[in-house]
Amino acid sequence: MTEWIISILEQLGYFGIALLMFLDNVFPPIPSEVIMPSAGLAASQGQLILTGVIIAGSTGSILAAALLYWIGRKIPQQTLLHWVEQYGKYLFIQVKDVKKSLNWFEKYGHRIVFFGRMIPAVRSLISIPAGMSGMPFWKFILYSSLGTMIWTTFLACIGFYFGENQALMQQIFSRVSYIIIAIVIILLIYFLYRRKNKKRSVS
Repeated sequence: MTEWIISILEQLGYFGIALLMFLDNVFPPIPSEVIMPSAGLAASQGQLILTGVIIAGSTGSILAAALLYWIGRKIPQQTLLHWVEQYGKYLFIQVKDVKKSLNWFEKYGHRIVFFGRMIPAVRSLISIPAGMSGMPFWKFILYSSLGTMIWTTFLACIGFYFGENQALMQQIFSRVSYIIIAIVIILLIYFLYRRKNKKRSVS
C-alpha cells in the first residue's frame, strides 16, 4: 500500500495528495498517516512545497467530509445501516463502526466533529451522524476544517522534518496518537462537566 501511495504522489503531485486524502475519509484502509508524511518527505526533498502539501491534503479531506455529511443528511438512518450491512465490507466499514460514531455524536455533540478529525477510524465516519443530526452545514465545515488542518499540518511536518528517519517517525506516531486521544478524552470530559453544571444552575 505504501509503495502505491508514493507512486500516486509522484505521478499526480498535489492532485494526488488531495485524491488520496479524499479516499482516506471514505475508504479507511488508505491511511492519512502514510499519505501526508510521504508528501511531507517529498516536500523536504524539493519535489513539492510544504504549504501546498497541507492545502491539498486538507482540501481532499474536507471535500470527503462534506460528501459524507450530505449522505447522512439525505439518507434515513435505517437505510444507511442496511446498505452498510450489505456493502460496507467492500469499503472495510462495519455497521458497529457507524453505530459507534452515532453514539459518539449523540454523547458529545457538535464538538466531536472537531476532535474526531484527529482520531483514526472516527475521522472517517463522524461526518455521517453530523448530517443525520441536522447540524448546520457551516458549523460542520468550520469544525471539520479546523480539525483537519491541524491534523494534516502535523502529519506533513512529521514527514518533512523526520521522514528520512523512519524508525524515529514511527516512535513519534505511536506516542502522539495516545497523547491526542488522551487530550480529546480530557477535553470531552471537561465539556460534559461544564454542561452538567450549567444545567444544574439553570434548574
